[in-house]
Amino acid sequence: MPLPEVSTPLFVGIDLGGTNIKAALVDDTGRMVAFHTEPTRVADGPDDAAARMGRSVGLLAEAAGLTAADITAVGLGTPGPQDLATGVMLKPGNFPGWQNFPVRDRVAEHCGHEVAYANDATAAAYGEFWVGSGRDDTSLLLLTLGTGVGGGIIIDDMVLEGAHSHGSECGHIIVDSSAAARACPCGHFGHLEAYASATAIKARAAERLAAGATGSLAAAVAAGELLTPILIGREAEAGDQLALSLISETADWLAIGIVSLMHTIDPAAVILGGAMTFGREENPVGRAFLEQITAGVHRRTFPTLAEKTAIRFATLGGDAGSIGAAGIGRLAWRRRTSTAQIHS
Repeated sequence: MPLPEVSTPLFVGIDLGGTNIKAALVDDTGRMVAFHTEPTRVADGPDDAAARMGRSVGLLAEAAGLTAADITAVGLGTPGPQDLATGVMLKPGNFPGWQNFPVRDRVAEHCGHEVAYANDATAAAYGEFWVGSGRDDTSLLLLTLGTGVGGGIIIDDMVLEGAHSHGSECGHIIVDSSAAARACPCGHFGHLEAYASATAIKARAAERLAAGATGSLAAAVAAGELLTPILIGREAEAGDQLALSLISETADWLAIGIVSLMHTIDPAAVILGGAMTFGREENPVGRAFLEQITAGVHRRTFPTLAEKTAIRFATLGGDAGSIGAAGIGRLAWRRRTSTAQIHS
């Protein structure tokens, strides 16, 4: 984007993932000006990653013909349990050796800016709220469907974080309280993540195949193809009954979870993002997935909510986290500026 078209001030958002670090330079309207990504290299430790995340701010500025001093604020999103007030990653499951790491302050030291800190799914939710699928909504609930089920809740430009940094942990609401409830990767039972994540759909598929299920999905796995949601989606599109039933079950569990969250929050929109959306609107399997979720919600909720709550796919894709983190940084800066003006 030519710099004359950029609306200042400028912000950087950093999205820390288990595989990659993504960083975006974003202008005041949410448009991406520059982008940088590199491997996370978890095994190299958190200090190494924090240094590289900090350096990404300068790299983005340089790519836009600016200096790091031209960046107004920085936002950072990371996964796993956190203490947001102190900026600490507590015990992130996919980051062995990173326990109790003060990631916010370490990144701030390396980039020379104060860093606003958020859960990665919350950052993605803010991205969708700011410039994505929820840009015309006053509030939204985002569910990110991937290895786990992440969640983010935005209400009137307020990020719901909770008193103990565990607000919006939507993947861990209970959808099955029976004695036979499935185990969640967090160690508890019956959570939404245990039924509606990529990990969950693969586990159910493996059980059905081990029990003797047949069809094109079974044949593909027997031929050596890796059992993934992508494969399940492909075979569902070809009409495989096992694949179709797995996706249908996932839609039903999501509907149950969404209804509980709608009755708690009453958001203007429910947004579904992440890698496991089966091609979204561009694919008949994705369209049917969304339609079944919507129908399942409507069967279980109040008529007013069924009529007025939009349920749709996210639009920012893999950029939601970095754009949203920049938005979190922008939001924190605007609040600091407003407070300073009040007390001046």
